[in-house]
This record gives sequence, structure tokens and C-alpha cells, in this order.
Amino acid sequence: MFVALTPPPEVVGELWAAMAVLRANQPGLRWTTPEQWHLTLVFLGEVEDSARPELIERVGRVATRNPPLTLSFGAGGRFGNRVLWTRVEGETDRLRRLATSARAACRRCGLPVEDRPYRPHLTLARTRGDTEDLRTAVAQLDRFAGRPWTADRLHLVRSLLGAGPGHTARHERIISWPLGTG
Repeated sequence: MFVALTPPPEVVGELWAAMAVLRANQPGLRWTTPEQWHLTLVFLGEVEDSARPELIERVGRVATRNPPLTLSFGAGGRFGNRVLWTRVEGETDRLRRLATSARAACRRCGLPVEDRPYRPHLTLARTRGDTEDLRTAVAQLDRFAGRPWTADRLHLVRSLLGAGPGHTARHERIISWPLGTG
């Protein structure tokens, strides 16, 4: 499970279209599917059914206490030679505060949460090893500047793993909350 924000379809379509040449020129990458694009705020891993009611209550409170925010995607980056991503721009300080609040809510439920700084990004592709050079892909993404969008809902999502090699996970929203309703 994870807590996330999702970009609207028109923003997803704009970024996917902008990446067409990049995808064609980088066939060795495993591209994430636009239907699954999201901004992870907190990764939780497996969550016991017994922990879900408190998790839903606490994360719901976080949503009501944080207003919608304006974000956009632009430029690119990489985590070593393993992950290609696009940067999140706009109200990123407020995004970090939202992620910090969501992490704290999850910790109060007794769930283990990573304790590293939040780095807002959208994962676009992964390599099959550490041999792919992502610098060219990052340079091509540097020209991209996406339209602003409003993140107005927070989601608790379950990842359902595909069967066998080459099968991707499917994401299922457990619950969504509007931001800033409290």
C-alpha cells in the first residue's frame, strides 16, 4: 500500500506524448504505464487488515487539514542508472509538508515508514540493470515543461502484483479524500 496524489488525465496525456521520441530511442527501459502514474507520499508495504481502519481515519484527517496544491511536471532526473523520473514543480514546499504529515499519521498507526527526505518525482522508467546510461534521456526531458494542475485528492492505494515475469502491478484505490475540507 501507499499514500499518493494522482495527476489528471490531460496532464498524463501531455507528458506521455512529450515522451514519445524518448520512448522510441530508449527501448531498453521498462516504461511505467500512464494509468499508474502517481506521486507517492508514503510507501507502506503490506498493511494488515486490522490496521486499516485507524490508517484510514488518520490519513483522512491529514487530507482535511491540507488544502489543494498546484503542481506541474518539468525536466528530468535519475536515481543512478536505475530510475528515470520527471521533476515535480510548483508548490513543492507544501507537497513536502503534506508528505511529512502523511508519514507521521502512518507512524502513529504503528506502521514502519522510511525516514529519508521526501524527493517529489514521478517515476517514468526503470532499467533492467545498472548498465543503461540515463544521461541522454534526462537531457531530453530537460526541455519538457508541463501545464500546472491542481492536486485536490489524496489516495490510499493497494498495489496488486502481476503474475510472472514481465507482468506489471495494478493499482487499486482503497479510499480517496478531498484535500482541504476541514
